[in-house]
Amino acid sequence: MKVLLLSRYGRQGASTRLRALQYLPHLASDGIDVAWAPLLDDAYLEALYGAGRRPWPQVARAYVTRLMRLLRARDFDLLWIEKELFPMLPATLERLLAAAGVGYVVDYDDALFHNYDLHRRALVRRFMGRKIDRVMAGARLVIAGNDYLAARAENAGARWIEHLPTVIDLDRYPARLDAPATHVRPFTIGWIGSPHTADYLAAVAEPLRQLLACGDARLVLIGAGRAAPADLPAEVRPWAEADEVRDIGEFDVGIMPLPDAPWERGKCGYKLIQYMACAKPVVASPVGVNHQLVASGVNGYLATTAGEWQQALAHLRADRALGQRLGEAGRAQIVDRYCLQVTAPRLAALLRRAAGS
Repeated sequence: MKVLLLSRYGRQGASTRLRALQYLPHLASDGIDVAWAPLLDDAYLEALYGAGRRPWPQVARAYVTRLMRLLRARDFDLLWIEKELFPMLPATLERLLAAAGVGYVVDYDDALFHNYDLHRRALVRRFMGRKIDRVMAGARLVIAGNDYLAARAENAGARWIEHLPTVIDLDRYPARLDAPATHVRPFTIGWIGSPHTADYLAAVAEPLRQLLACGDARLVLIGAGRAAPADLPAEVRPWAEADEVRDIGEFDVGIMPLPDAPWERGKCGYKLIQYMACAKPVVASPVGVNHQLVASGVNGYLATTAGEWQQALAHLRADRALGQRLGEAGRAQIVDRYCLQVTAPRLAALLRRAAGS
């Protein structure tokens, strides 16, 4: 069976890496031959995150290359599309593929449709507000990372919808991580993300400052880059795939603050899954899938107000043994439901079924 993977980014793109690339060895062992054709490479993301602007000539070349690739779509049994074929263009190609009988599966791990239906420009909202709905409706299968995304697919008239969470590979996340003894290091609050998501930290800046001011505590921000809040005393580290598990291993608690807004309701909670895979307790905003991932007092805490955030973090700081118990419960949850070893066989079965439908 031959599948063409049309991802949005190269390996540095989190969605591409986690929703597709980490599955490729497992799919190959199951007899599914996947040819990978990213739209935009890692150099694009480096320019976007580094200089803060899009290299438009590179984008134009990428669109032409993808269009040429699609001329050979019939060489494959199935197309596997990450979100959409051409960002900020109508769903013309997806609709032509569906009309021509070229089957495609489309995968979503965030509320990309809000880039269009909630766009600041009325013209985009008017003419492209339902773009992703059309992509979903034409797909043989829509793979959704959470209930919010699946509900949109259902409302769009998608014929077949399956839930598949964003997961970690247990081979990369050992059951025990070597870390300095707790009595010789400060209580470490950790966050992992990107410059685009670092703004969420502002909502919990005050409780974090208060806790850090008490001494014997530190804040580690991985991947925030220059977007890290300037008024927060923090150790800011660059993100690297090879280092992320080791870095999280230094945390005593992992945090995920989010506003309760449409885009954020579509997130798949991957930070929390990473923290729990490393057996760390979590504190998170009760938004979207976080409700399903976090059981307060079992594997961490849900917190809305500044007071709730401060209380949860202070409680974990005062009782390291409690944090260890919550972390172990979170790890068990990941092993049971949120790991590649559980979801890879299921994805392989879904792709085979979609190719034959």
